[in-house]
Amino acid sequence: MSAQETPAFPLGPEALAEATKSFERMMQRNVKGLEYIRSPAPVVGISESETLIDRGTLQLLHYTPLVEEVYRVPVVLVMATTNRGYIFDLRKGQSYVEYLLKAGFDVFVIDWEPPRDDERGLGMADYVLDFIPSCIERICRETGEDEVSVIGYCMGGVLSLIYAALHLDGPAKSLMVFTTPLDMTKMTGFHNWSDKRFFDVDRILKTYGNCPPELIYGAFDLLSPADKTAGNLRLWDNMWNDEFVESYRLFDRWANDILPLAGEYFADTTRGLMWENGLYEGTLQVAGRTADISKIKIPFFMATAVHDSIVPSESSAPLIDKIGSADKEHLELKGGHVSVIAGPNAVKRLWPATEKWLGKRSV
Repeated sequence: MSAQETPAFPLGPEALAEATKSFERMMQRNVKGLEYIRSPAPVVGISESETLIDRGTLQLLHYTPLVEEVYRVPVVLVMATTNRGYIFDLRKGQSYVEYLLKAGFDVFVIDWEPPRDDERGLGMADYVLDFIPSCIERICRETGEDEVSVIGYCMGGVLSLIYAALHLDGPAKSLMVFTTPLDMTKMTGFHNWSDKRFFDVDRILKTYGNCPPELIYGAFDLLSPADKTAGNLRLWDNMWNDEFVESYRLFDRWANDILPLAGEYFADTTRGLMWENGLYEGTLQVAGRTADISKIKIPFFMATAVHDSIVPSESSAPLIDKIGSADKEHLELKGGHVSVIAGPNAVKRLWPATEKWLGKRSV
C-alpha cells in the first residue's frame, strides 16, 4: 500500500480514543504489576486499641472512643476462630470498628491468636464457658456497666449463640450474628468434607495436635475451587485501578491468614455441630449442659448473604425461626461471606442497619 492510499479499516475518533485508552491501561497494568509483586503486605487494623486480655489464643481489645458521648451499653464483637479480627478494621472508611466508634459505641473485640501446642486440649467449653464470659466480665469492670451487646461473625456467631443459650440470665442485653451457620446439613461442602464415614478426626488430632491451618484453608478452597483463578484474572484486568488493587490486597491478605484450631475444640465442633447438627436440633451438649437457642429471649438481629459460598443462606436462614426472642430481625443482603461485613454492601446497608437497630437497644 502506497503512502497515499487510505487504510482499509480506518479508526474513527471514538475507536481511536478507546484503543488509546486500552493501550494506556495495558502499560499501567505492566508497571503496577511489578509494583504489586515488590510491595509489602498492606497495613490493617487501623483503629487505636488497648489489649485488655492476652491469654494464649485469646485476646480482648478495647478501642479508643472517637466521640465524647457514648452509648451506655458497650459492644463486643466475637471473631470466628479460623480468621483474624482485623476484617472488622481493614482501613479508614472500610472499618466496621471505626464506623461503630464514630456512631458513639464503646467497642471491644474478642480476637484469636494461633493456639499453642499446650492448648491442644482446649474444647468448646473453654470458649463458651471461660473465654467469652471472662471477656464480658472484664468489659463490665472496664465500663462499669452490667450489660453488653454481643455481635458474632460466622463461627464467632455460633460461639455467641452457644454462650447466650448457656447464660440465659447473663449480661448479654442483645445479640447480633452475621453469616452464621445453624443447619450444618445445608453447608454441603463442609458437610461432605467432614463426612464421619471418611473423616478421622481422632487421627488428625493424634498426628497434629491442633488442626493445621492448611487443612482449614483446603476446605475453604474446595468450596469454590475456581474463585482464586477468577480473582487473579480480575486483579490483572484491574491492575491499573489503584482503588481496586488496594481493596483486593486487603481481602486477599485476610482470606489467606487462616488460623489453626485447638485440637479438642476442632473435635467438638466436628462431632457436635457437623455430625450431630446439635445447635440446629437443640441437643448440643457442652460440659453436660444443653445449648438450646430456642430459650434465648433477648433482642436478636441476624444478617445473611445471598451469594455466600461458605455459609449458604439455607444454613443460616432457619435461625430466625429457631431463636426464642420475640424482638428479632433478619436482614438479607446481596454479596458474599466477606463482602457482607466489609464490602460496599456492608458500608451502605449492613453498618447503618446495625447502628439503627443497636442504638435503640443500647440506652
